[in-house]
Amino acid sequence: MSVAAAQASPRPPSRLRFAFFVFLGVYPLVTGLMLVIAPLTEGWPLPARTLVMVPMIVICMVWGVIPFIQTRLRRFL
Repeated sequence: MSVAAAQASPRPPSRLRFAFFVFLGVYPLVTGLMLVIAPLTEGWPLPARTLVMVPMIVICMVWGVIPFIQTRLRRFL
């Protein structure tokens, strides 16, 4: 492998830093959704509450938080 080829290949992103950024995105998302959803689902059993909340979190993660991390925070990974 030539020196130029080795320098041209980008280093793989750090899984630890990626996990840290995902945590920074998930924590406020879950906390905010709990603040909004909890009063609306008061008295519901826990499985029903999570059935409402988890799809919202997954959608926000897949189409919001993770793409943001991968594009705008790429240089920090």
